[in-house]
Amino acid sequence: MRNIRTELMQFQEENYQTFSSSLIPNSKPLLGVRIPVLRKLAKEIAKEEDWILFLEEGAEEYFEEMTIKAFVIGYAKADIEVILEQAERFIPKISDWSVCDSFCSTFQIAKKNRQRVWEFLMPYLKSDKEFELRAAAVLMMDHYLTEEYIEQVLAAYNQISPVGYYTQMGVAWGIATAYAKFSKQTMTFLQENTLDNFTYNKAITKMLESYRVPSEDKAILQGMKRGKNKTA
Repeated sequence: MRNIRTELMQFQEENYQTFSSSLIPNSKPLLGVRIPVLRKLAKEIAKEEDWILFLEEGAEEYFEEMTIKAFVIGYAKADIEVILEQAERFIPKISDWSVCDSFCSTFQIAKKNRQRVWEFLMPYLKSDKEFELRAAAVLMMDHYLTEEYIEQVLAAYNQISPVGYYTQMGVAWGIATAYAKFSKQTMTFLQENTLDNFTYNKAITKMLESYRVPSEDKAILQGMKRGKNKTA
């Protein structure tokens, strides 16, 4: 198994490390290696015979090591059950929004196995872990905003408990993206949901900030904020 940390050290940038650290609270220590480099290394590892060994035994001390693992799971070519086994091992280890979102966006196997991956995601809706919930929310946003799944996604967002800021923001992001793609269904959802006020209002805010939402819709959405956190 290759010594990925030695390779990472060759790409360290001190200024980038300082900048990135300020953007990713609660992450593991950062070396300061840019994402395109991490993706390149991950693609190489995903093609190697011992990619599973790398995921199961490779170092996880640094943010970059975790991010590479997130990418490897997405890039690996294997049976869906093998991929899901590795995803199940990895998700509980996620401790920051960046690793979470990198994992979700790269998990393209979901598009070819939507029903099976949907079944895999459902238990996470009942989790009490902030980043397990965010992973479920963002995976649905990245891979399930389709005609077939939009109603199920919105119903799932309504089930997610507001455990932590990054859960709430993940759900808000997902709902705002759903509105950009399926405004009719999402508007109905906005009128009939049990979301906490913070998540609901953040979703509205993101819609108001989106260039994909028409100005005439924004005029209506502006008046739909609710509760004490209307300025959220």
